[in-house]
Amino acid sequence: MTDLMTRPEIPAVTPRRVKLLKTEVSRRTAWILRAASVLVPLAAWWALSVSGLVEDTFLPSPPEVWTAGLEMAESGDLPADVLASLGRIGAGFGLAVLIAVPLGFAMGTLGWAQPLLEPVIGILRYLPASAFIPLLIIWVGIGEASKIALLVLGVVFFNTLMTADAVRQVPTRLLEVSAILGAGRGRVAARVVFPYALPGILDAMRVNAAAAWNFVVVAELIAATSGLGYRITRAQRFLQTDRIFAILIVIGLIGLTIDITLRLLRARVGRWAT
Repeated sequence: MTDLMTRPEIPAVTPRRVKLLKTEVSRRTAWILRAASVLVPLAAWWALSVSGLVEDTFLPSPPEVWTAGLEMAESGDLPADVLASLGRIGAGFGLAVLIAVPLGFAMGTLGWAQPLLEPVIGILRYLPASAFIPLLIIWVGIGEASKIALLVLGVVFFNTLMTADAVRQVPTRLLEVSAILGAGRGRVAARVVFPYALPGILDAMRVNAAAAWNFVVVAELIAATSGLGYRITRAQRFLQTDRIFAILIVIGLIGLTIDITLRLLRARVGRWAT
């Protein structure tokens, strides 16, 4: 009893102390940091390439990469390859989303769907999609179908589980209030659950869009006649590392554009979400 009486009290955590756990910077500082995150690596790359420590064959300088990119753009090869890759991304990733969102929504709302689907999806998501390439070639050939199927396999399982997690985040109290007000299950799903889960679903799409780009490049490395992955393979045969770097930068910029677009869409449709 004495120990309990003499034990020092734990100081209460005030809102001011909690705020110190998360620091914020001004908008100007944030933009400076964003610029530094790009300019500092670029300067380091430029300095290393002109220092002579690494041969140009292995590490071309930024001006050489810029020139190579302009040459591919002027020849028409780069725009054609970008359109080919974007078409495969649109078809494969779009199909994966069309499959994953309904399945994930069902897993998050229907009591029987999760125990039925989660075990098999949990197993399939650990199978490397690239390991299916030989089977896809045997099943559907070496055309566009196999490339799109690889994209679907690489994205759909992760997107399904992440969608289900987003749907499960809907507060139970919100569902109870909707039921008390007389809303049926279909109305609750359409007017309450889906709008609440939509920002999380878009976040899942942002994450898996990057994976889709990885798989489209892998798909185009094999039996392709167009696309950015095909162009990388062609440049590798002739040790054109400047072209490889230029293509990688293009892929990064396209990916960044897609990410920003989905982020803005999320902010628009889910302004209430933190």
